[in-house]
Amino acid sequence: SMTIDPMLALSFSMSASPGAYALLLGSGVSRSAQIPTGWEITLELVRRIAAANGGDVPTNPYEWYQEVYGADPSYSDLLDQLAKSRADRSGFLKPFFEPSEDERTENIKMPSRAHRAIANMVAQNHIRVIVTTNFDRLLEQALEDVSIRPVVVSTDDQVHGAPPLV
Repeated sequence: SMTIDPMLALSFSMSASPGAYALLLGSGVSRSAQIPTGWEITLELVRRIAAANGGDVPTNPYEWYQEVYGADPSYSDLLDQLAKSRADRSGFLKPFFEPSEDERTENIKMPSRAHRAIANMVAQNHIRVIVTTNFDRLLEQALEDVSIRPVVVSTDDQVHGAPPLV
């Protein structure tokens, strides 16, 4: 018997029910824009800790951290210890997610074809809700480029104040 490609079946379903599907996006969508993943940032933070302790930058930061601290490095734990306030954290992480002038010129850390394709799906009412674990603003930028102002919900308070999802 013939089997229809699942992507083709999904595209028919999305077309038949505009707005019925939500997207769940992880760091992969921003990886081609050279935005680091949470794990890559964790390893970079471990390298910086090693250097700040006066040592050489370890070739295997994960193993170095385990040996020195007796635990696996954790993104959340490292940030809690290195950047105490929300403002500190924002400033600390900004270079990982926001392009420098040189990066902007080279189209690094800027919306990718994937971000733009998703923005077009939103503009055509195929998608209305996007849930993402990403800290970068590339999707929001791509949406703004097609004249859509997204409602971003990222805190408990914003959840209570957000418009209802139908």
